[in-house]
Order: sequence, then structure tokens, then C-alpha cells
Amino acid sequence: MELLGKEYGYVAIVVVVYCILNMWMGFQVAKARKKYKVYYPTLYALESENKDAKLFNCVQRGHQNSLEMMPMFFILMVLGGMAHPCICAALGLVYIVTRYFYFTGYASGDPQNRLNIGYFFFFFFFFAFS
Repeated sequence: MELLGKEYGYVAIVVVVYCILNMWMGFQVAKARKKYKVYYPTLYALESENKDAKLFNCVQRGHQNSLEMMPMFFILMVLGGMAHPCICAALGLVYIVTRYFYFTGYASGDPQNRLNIGYFFFFFFFFAFS
């Protein structure tokens, strides 16, 4: 009896893709640090010290939120993938795509833009399954 099915490799690929997405987000934060002059070790810029603090903080917060969700995503992928690797990998890819749009919306400087992708998926699933 094998513990992991032969499709479990798809789960591993999705986990690696999420790591790559988070590295890309980290590079975006590094670029924003340079652009808005927010130097290490400052995590978040203060509006009293930097006129572009909100713009930088939106980029930083989008990345930080993805890092906060990463452990739960990994655990769910690993455990869910043991029983249903293809479904788990497909849903993981959907999550990664939404994470990308969440980040780019947040990084635009208007935190409300992070929710735009959620409206799209809500209406898509509503009309697809009704």
C-alpha cells in the first residue's frame, strides 16, 4: 500500500508555485522600499515621516498577509492532497491566482482593490451553479 498516490506530485508543484509567488511579492516589496524610501529594518512606514507611507504599506501588507496564510495553505495542501491530490492541486491553483490578484489589488494603493477578485469569483460560482 502506498501512502501517496502518483498524482501527489501535482500537490508538490502547487506548493512550489505558491513559494515562487511569495518570492515575487517579496521582490515587489523590495522595489517599493527603494521607490518610497522606506529602509530596513522599518516594517511599515509612518505617515508622519513619509508622504508615500500608505502606498508602501499597501504593498507590504499584501505580502505580509500572504505570508500569514502560507502555513495554513501548506498544511491543507499536504493533508488534503493525501486523499484527493488532483482536486486539492486544482483548488490550490485557484487560491494562488486569487492571491496574485489580491496582492496586485492591495499594492495599487487602495486596500479596497484587494477584494475585486472576490466579487468576480462570487458571481462566477453563483451563475455557474444556479
